[in-house]
Amino acid sequence: MQYRNKKNPNKGHIGVTLLYAIILFCAIIFVLCAGFMLKMSMELPSSNELIRFNPTLSTVIYDRNGAEVARLFKENRTWASLDKISPWVIKAVLAAEDDNFYEHHGIDVKGIVRAAIVNFTHKGALQGGSTITQQLARNLFLTREKTIERKVKEIILAIRLERLYPKDQILEMYLNTVYWGHGSYGIYSASYNYFGKDPLTLTLPEASMLAGLLAAPEYYTPLRHLDRAKTRQFYVLKRMEELGWITRSEANEALEANLNFSKKRQPTLGNNPAPYFVSYILFNHLLPKYGPEVVYQGGLKIYTTLDLKLQSAAERAISGLKCEGALVAMDPNTGEILAMVGGKDFKVSKFNRAVQAYREPGSAFKPLVYTAALEKGIRPIDRILDAPLYFPNGWQPSNYGDKYHGESTLLEALTDSYNTVAVRVAQLTGIDAIIKTARDMGITSPYLPQDLSLALGSASVTPLEMAVAYSVYANDGYRVEPFAIKKVVDFRGRLLESNGPNLNQAVDPSITATIRSMLIDVVNNGTGRAAKIPGYDVFGKTGTTNDWKDAWFAGGVPGLVCVVYAGNDNHRSLGNGSTGGRIAAPVWKAFMSEAVKIANVKESFSLAGIIGERAIQLDICRETGYPASPSCPKKATILLPANQAPVRTCPYHGSPYEFSAMEATDPNEPKLYLIGGDNALLASYGMKLPAYAASSSQSESSPDSSRTPDEGAPQPLAPQLPQPQVVEPKGEPPSDESKKIYKEPSPSEIDRRYQELLKEYGLVD
Repeated sequence: MQYRNKKNPNKGHIGVTLLYAIILFCAIIFVLCAGFMLKMSMELPSSNELIRFNPTLSTVIYDRNGAEVARLFKENRTWASLDKISPWVIKAVLAAEDDNFYEHHGIDVKGIVRAAIVNFTHKGALQGGSTITQQLARNLFLTREKTIERKVKEIILAIRLERLYPKDQILEMYLNTVYWGHGSYGIYSASYNYFGKDPLTLTLPEASMLAGLLAAPEYYTPLRHLDRAKTRQFYVLKRMEELGWITRSEANEALEANLNFSKKRQPTLGNNPAPYFVSYILFNHLLPKYGPEVVYQGGLKIYTTLDLKLQSAAERAISGLKCEGALVAMDPNTGEILAMVGGKDFKVSKFNRAVQAYREPGSAFKPLVYTAALEKGIRPIDRILDAPLYFPNGWQPSNYGDKYHGESTLLEALTDSYNTVAVRVAQLTGIDAIIKTARDMGITSPYLPQDLSLALGSASVTPLEMAVAYSVYANDGYRVEPFAIKKVVDFRGRLLESNGPNLNQAVDPSITATIRSMLIDVVNNGTGRAAKIPGYDVFGKTGTTNDWKDAWFAGGVPGLVCVVYAGNDNHRSLGNGSTGGRIAAPVWKAFMSEAVKIANVKESFSLAGIIGERAIQLDICRETGYPASPSCPKKATILLPANQAPVRTCPYHGSPYEFSAMEATDPNEPKLYLIGGDNALLASYGMKLPAYAASSSQSESSPDSSRTPDEGAPQPLAPQLPQPQVVEPKGEPPSDESKKIYKEPSPSEIDRRYQELLKEYGLVD
């Protein structure tokens, strides 16, 4: 039997089956890969989301002159367009990270192979395999975990980004979003943090140093590891030379160049020249209005009213205090807050005493009391007894040193800060009228007692409130609303808000001009002498509280008002004799002496529109209130409403022949106001008249019977002197129930609340 080789009939079938199996396997793999890719794609941002993407940008706060005050950010980033970046930076980054950037479409296979070879031969990660587009995709949308899934997502996003954006825009986005170390996100922040300069001005040595950081910013940082940074810089320069972008000599010169690293860091919330001011606008305006996401990631530009030069002077002035303190400076014509210091050290205490410390202003509140009195028709030339006061409930307001001066003009009483006169003025005016005037002038505190202690400054107010109130005296009676932000602009340049002066007529201009002239006398001749600045019209008032706990000086010059407060947070006494004139006024002067030059204010107040129909300027006798005669020992120049000025010269110090030919009466001559039981005090505290000044018509039974002439003196024709005006007192003495108790939070409570706000707005974990 003959055997022949026969073809296996199953062999072709097996081959076909194997082929089908391979095809099926590949199809399954393809489907699985496609499904995997589809799943990855679905988890990634859509094309629309990629187009609408806005990177997180730093919000920058500027002062009124455009100087940077602080930056608020989660990632410290300011956008710089490609034409605002040095060409050396672009070349150095491309050489270090992706020299084939303008040729590939998101993925560079050659680059991956080359990076693997370089890294293997050098036993270190000198080159990365990811393109700039891949890095951008990872930085914007992915985590840094090293998984296949993340790498696939990175590739998908890179390809999609290349389809959506031109190369230059991708490069610009990369340079502005990549992390450069030390809290610097983007080339703008890196340029300023490392070299203190604009990114457009970076040189080849600086650019190559920065480009070398991108592989591992904290590892290669020249601020801590200069040797590592130089090694990385050498690699970048070598790559630039290999690519023909620089010569060998340029590379060597750049490597040997001495780099000057900046020691100054961009200012932040707690590290800036005006921390209390920045905190004030942040928590009182920006965060409540815009929210933390916009404020800390939206790239806003906040243009404020702050003047950094004035702020610096204010910080220096407050630093001289042994206790805690605060200073607020304002433009009285606009309400712009020019300087704000809330304490000696923001890092130690976040308690902003300029706006959070409700303290008794003491005698610094008296001008508001006198303003209310003038609104009732009382004048600074009128007289009131400075004599002891006793109230049925035991309250006995007294003067400093328990000294009393008898009949005193309101001018003299304010200049030398007589307490009993202030209380009598309050009795004459009424507490309701005083509170109304205070409210009209900008005092918003709820802690105003409804009793006579208000005349001595027992209210609890903030320095900012007092600055607003005193601005009325420098602005022809207009109250201005204080504001700290002039405008807010978003990162595209669109105006979000704009603020300006908001003025309301609070007090008649002739009255505020009169009070201001009285406060100028306080500085020239009274308790405020320590605040005097030669060559300038300075007005102001000291304030001291019981037991020397608080010291104030509030006042101003043309175009600038400032309030200084000094005191201990635990309300401990500052020590005997620690008056506003000794503690606060020197600080005020230290600041204002610089401020008048920085702000270039006028030396004197303009009286245009005041002198003439509304008021007249008059030299008066400080003791009697009459127009001064050559013999008057104490004189002052004040303003008076035109229809209230006397014409007769002082009969107390003048020669009888100076007034004997005048009219017997002057309807505007100074009056003596007696409050309640003051009649009984006239014998001891009334002013004794020269014999020739007494009126023959005064009877012994008159309320002024103690004002008798010297017997035997010549009796020429004399004018009729006015009878004292007896007035029923208004207002009640203070009691335990009449004063609203204000429990001030402790500094530790304020600091705790500060941290709570940071957490509430998501600014800290």
